Amino acid sequence: MAAVVGASNAAFATVGIAPMTLEEYRAQYEIPIPRFYERLMGRMPSPAEWLALDDAFHVKYTELFPGCGLTPGVEELLAGWTAAGHSQSVLSMYAHDKLVPAVDAFGLTGHFLRVDGRRGDAGGRKAGELAAHLDALGGQVDRARTVLIGDAADDAEAALSAGIGAVLYTGGSHTREKLLPVGVPVVDTLAEAVALAGELTG
Repeated sequence: MAAVVGASNAAFATVGIAPMTLEEYRAQYEIPIPRFYERLMGRMPSPAEWLALDDAFHVKYTELFPGCGLTPGVEELLAGWTAAGHSQSVLSMYAHDKLVPAVDAFGLTGHFLRVDGRRGDAGGRKAGELAAHLDALGGQVDRARTVLIGDAADDAEAALSAGIGAVLYTGGSHTREKLLPVGVPVVDTLAEAVALAGELTG
């Protein structure tokens, strides 16, 4: 989130929006992202402004992202899930050609059946990307026993539209208050998210 907020502040500067703290960002953030910018600017950004915002964000994020570490304990959680006989995959709205080497650089690729990033336009919603991800996994997973762990309301809405379960984690871009109305479990740690996913999948 430090990289996200830093990159967002770089984007904001292109249209004269003052920089935000993490708390301010999480209170304002929403998906689809153009609507987030509309809220901050008081109007929808023009096509040229949207391109400038998106470009500035990704340039700064690419600079900041390599300095981010993994959340403490996440490697043990990933290994434990696999050791328990479960499978896992990654779907992110980060561009696919950037996500795959990033996951690999962390040494995590071997934990996943599949790693998919966004292949469509930036700023959209996850439902279409999730449908394609699940289709690509095909018979490797049982959708009735599949749970998406995410950190945005849009993650859970995508999961519900695909007919799979969801758990939301408060450590990302949304406040707990924004996550609760979706109607899926909301937790404060990744360990809790994994434990709950285990309960939901049986």
